[in-house]
Amino acid sequence: MSETFADLVACEDVLMFVNAAITSTGQREFHHHAGEQRLSLDFLHEYMLENYREVYAAALALDVNDHNAATIIRNLLVRAGDAGAEQRRREGRLIARRLELMPQQRVYRVFRELRRLGVNNRRTRAIVRDWMAGRRDPDFDFVKYRGAVKDAVRHAHLRLGKEQSDFLFAPSSVKSFRSPVFEQWRRAHYEQAAIYDLPYTVAEGFAAKHGIPREVFLERIERRMTRLERLRMQGSGVRAELGEMPLTRLASYVLSLPLDERSGRRAELSQALRTAARRVAGPARGSWGRVAAVLDDSYSSLGSGDKRRRPLAVALAAHYLLEALAKEYTPLWTSGRADELLLYPSGPTPLGLRIIDALDTAPERLLIVSDGWDNAPSGLAADVLRIWRTRLDPGHRLAPGHRMLIVHLNPVYDADDFDVRRLAPAVPTAGIRDAENLPTLVELARFAEGRVGFGKLRAHLDDRTARFLGEHA
Repeated sequence: MSETFADLVACEDVLMFVNAAITSTGQREFHHHAGEQRLSLDFLHEYMLENYREVYAAALALDVNDHNAATIIRNLLVRAGDAGAEQRRREGRLIARRLELMPQQRVYRVFRELRRLGVNNRRTRAIVRDWMAGRRDPDFDFVKYRGAVKDAVRHAHLRLGKEQSDFLFAPSSVKSFRSPVFEQWRRAHYEQAAIYDLPYTVAEGFAAKHGIPREVFLERIERRMTRLERLRMQGSGVRAELGEMPLTRLASYVLSLPLDERSGRRAELSQALRTAARRVAGPARGSWGRVAAVLDDSYSSLGSGDKRRRPLAVALAAHYLLEALAKEYTPLWTSGRADELLLYPSGPTPLGLRIIDALDTAPERLLIVSDGWDNAPSGLAADVLRIWRTRLDPGHRLAPGHRMLIVHLNPVYDADDFDVRRLAPAVPTAGIRDAENLPTLVELARFAEGRVGFGKLRAHLDDRTARFLGEHA
């Protein structure tokens, strides 16, 4: 059955929103200010909630970033009265599952926002209650996020044990807590040694209060730091296990180092990046055949003050992941550099020339990781891809029995177009925030080619939702 015009529009709308929700966090980008980003993104959320509520909720099962997941959760709860009973139950399960996967500080931020908006219906209170009841170490949360926990407890009318209630609302009335972490917090007000058994972010405030020298504090608190805290404090006497870090975050850290330090630590950094990439690739290592990648390290990959070098970090992480996934791999950076460890944002964006070079290698998969601002010369990439698809390879085949896949992955949201910037209509484009999601996004991008309709897109979303909720056998 052929797709109607309404189906085609719906497919475009859904893909546009998913791309935005994956890439944009409402922060400043290289070409757009934060205000433009937030205004554009808020419009898309309102449009999807009003016209495609079921799909809007299902986006929680996709690789949308935490900022947009939090916005979806807030909007669904604020507008709960617009959905039927069965739909609300489904949304409640999606919300609960997504909250389980989000960082605690993000979740508490959502709860505080719901309190500010006066959203306090029975379902909202149940979601807050169930999430907090599922915490593995609730006393730790009470100490680390004390103010946020207090707001959530008040807003959802939660019933607490006497000690937890005393800790939040009357700590000075207690001479000694049974909970070890509560007691350490109480003692830390007057005893320096107790500081080092608290979470790093809590201990940091007490260290300043007691006037403890920074280097002494960091040396003694290091064992209490999380992996990400160790990475942020790297270079201040704290050592992080780089091989355990998430791939894209590790790439951001590497790019933040001076070139001399990267060169001096080449073996360590390269090994850490390849270890992280192999972990992401998992059993798919070496299964992608011949792969060519056009990777953007032009000046615009600098990003912005809010997202410093983020586009370049995504490209660098994608490089190492594709190296792990491919049987044969050819990377082509827009600058022409061959040493990926010494990359830095510079120069124009000659995507068209690099795409020609990539096509010459006859890959099975060609991936382009770029913000899409092709300018050396402007528009060449679109012409190359158009001629390739319409004249040289109209059947998407290089040779009998050989199919070639071209996908553009864009890490930057274009506020003016309410989408990520595309290179050519014939080539699917998907937004990307973390290279770890690259394999899934390549699969999703096939819906943007126009050959797979809205029905199949809905089926794909239903399948992803069922897997997300654990409904598959």
